[in-house]
Amino acid sequence: MKLPTLTPSTIGLPSYDLKVKEYPLIPQNDIPVFCPGITDGSLGDMIFFHSYKTPGLVLDLVQDIRAINLLAMKSKKSGVVILGGGIIKHHTLNANLMRNGADYAVYVNTASEYDGSDSGASPEEAISWGKIRMTANPVKVAAFFSSRLILQIHGDASLLFPLLVSQTFAKRQ
Repeated sequence: MKLPTLTPSTIGLPSYDLKVKEYPLIPQNDIPVFCPGITDGSLGDMIFFHSYKTPGLVLDLVQDIRAINLLAMKSKKSGVVILGGGIIKHHTLNANLMRNGADYAVYVNTASEYDGSDSGASPEEAISWGKIRMTANPVKVAAFFSSRLILQIHGDASLLFPLLVSQTFAKRQ
C-alpha cells in the first residue's frame, strides 16, 4: 500500500477538531499553519515508530519550507508576531529574509540576550541579518528602551499576548 506524501503542515492543526474549535479564524481566513519542528521530540519518535512498522510514509519537509518562504516573498507587506523563540522564531524570520525582511515585528518571550541564543536575540540582531527591514519599528515584549525605540517588557507570552491583543486589535472591533 502506497501512503500519501504528507507535509508537516498538512498533518498538524487542521486534523484536530479541538484545535480548530480553539482557533476558528484559521480555517475561516485560510491562514496557513506551519510546524517546522515536527520531527523534534515525541511526535518525531511516533513518526519513526510508524515508519518502522509500516514502511512507505514520506514526510516532505521541503514542500513546507518552500510554502512559507514563497508566502513571505510574494507578500506586499509582512508582519510577524512571534510568541516564544527557538525554531519557530528562526523559521519565521528566515522566511522573511527571503523578501529582504519583515515590515513589522513583535516578539513576546522571556529569553534574554546574554547567552547568545536565537530565542533571546534582539530585533536589532534580526535587522542586521536582513530578517527585519531597517525601516521597521519592531517591538520586543520580553525593560529598557534602546535608541531604536524598541520596547522590552519581561513576561510570559501566555499572559502578555492576550493583554496586548485586548488593548490593540480587539479595541477596533
